[in-house]
Amino acid sequence: MQFKRVFLLSPARLGGPRSAMLLREEAEFNLAVRLRGGTATIAEIYAFISGLYFRGKIAYADVFGGAPQGIPATLVIVPGRGLVPLGTIFNRDDLRATASISVEANNEEYSSPLLRDALLLNQQAGPSCRYVLLGSIATPKYTNPLLEVFGERLLFPNEFVGRGDMSRGGLMLRCAEAAQELSYVALQGAVVRGRRPPKLEPWRKP
Repeated sequence: MQFKRVFLLSPARLGGPRSAMLLREEAEFNLAVRLRGGTATIAEIYAFISGLYFRGKIAYADVFGGAPQGIPATLVIVPGRGLVPLGTIFNRDDLRATASISVEANNEEYSSPLLRDALLLNQQAGPSCRYVLLGSIATPKYTNPLLEVFGERLLFPNEFVGRGDMSRGGLMLRCAEAAQELSYVALQGAVVRGRRPPKLEPWRKP
């Protein structure tokens, strides 16, 4: 792909057992200790909570990033924070604050920071930059605010249609390892629901 692009990653879903494990006062594993000390990154936190899906997003975006000069190649949607770089440091209070915000397009606590940062990004990156959403494409909580700013320049991998989260994660890891980029289509007006594609073949990283 020759065009300049920024990958936009949807957040991990907080409130489940893995986020509870991470926030336990008694937890002694490395990431939990660093979260308490305020030295964990949002990428590490979301990868721990979401597992394969978020790890696939990070690996894929790392290989195929191609942002304009001075613009982060990858940004993650963080409720209440807007769009932040993967290396953003979080502590326990930050994570709890994020978890308290309802991720709905009509919730201004969530949508206002996202719209603010999307508008700034659009201004800084210029009119030729495109934006690739690596996340849910069939719900308005991510697509509506982003389409409002980026319009026809908001893209998604066509191969996502019909796949669940884990299948998307596995697909992105395979593509990153093989240096084989997915095909992108404009989200505006696209068919985002379809038949489930064939199951991915078992794969182990060489």
